[in-house]
Amino acid sequence: MADVAWPDVSGRIRNGIHIMPIRVYYEDTDAGGIVYHARYVVFCERARSDCLRLLGIHQSVLNGVVFVVRRMTCDFLKPARLDDLLEVHTRFLDLGGARVEIGQEVMLNGNTCFRAHVTVALVDGSGRPRRLPPDMAHRLRGSLEPQP
Repeated sequence: MADVAWPDVSGRIRNGIHIMPIRVYYEDTDAGGIVYHARYVVFCERARSDCLRLLGIHQSVLNGVVFVVRRMTCDFLKPARLDDLLEVHTRFLDLGGARVEIGQEVMLNGNTCFRAHVTVALVDGSGRPRRLPPDMAHRLRGSLEPQP
């Protein structure tokens, strides 16, 4: 559920794509004013969390299970700079028993700056994989990118 006072604070979902605006602040940059490479990963993490929130999957109440990143492949394509307004685009690509495949792009004025393919897994407190609960799987499946 979106926060009523700030309805777009978690971004929005359009045509199966979650779009999250991110302003580049001084803390996000290196000495040259260019976004530090690790900040792209932070931007994507924030967007994945807010995307789940908009789908009604609240990680703070997942009852003994958490999502963990199992694999992430990153491509750094173009620099972003201080004060740029970026958009993180998040798409769900595939679901398995305990895993979710996600594609993410950080965009600047319609151009891709950063691209990531992320595999997350649902695990219990001891780190063992757990199947996605049926309701969660249903919500995620409804957001899957159509296959060609």
